[in-house]
Amino acid sequence: MAEETSGGNSGLAFIVGGLVVIVAVLAFFMWSGGFGHKKQVDVNISASAPKLPDAPKPAGG
Repeated sequence: MAEETSGGNSGLAFIVGGLVVIVAVLAFFMWSGGFGHKKQVDVNISASAPKLPDAPKPAGG
């Protein structure tokens, strides 16, 4: 009878997959300016109030 050894391969794949995810998360934070580098954004939006057109004068008045 042949022995089944597929359990070892799936365990190794799980460990390697976990390491790949950890490296991807660390790379994302390093290139996106994470880890305490706070970007300050100041947005000031101002608009004047819309002016309505003058009402037409009634005819025959």
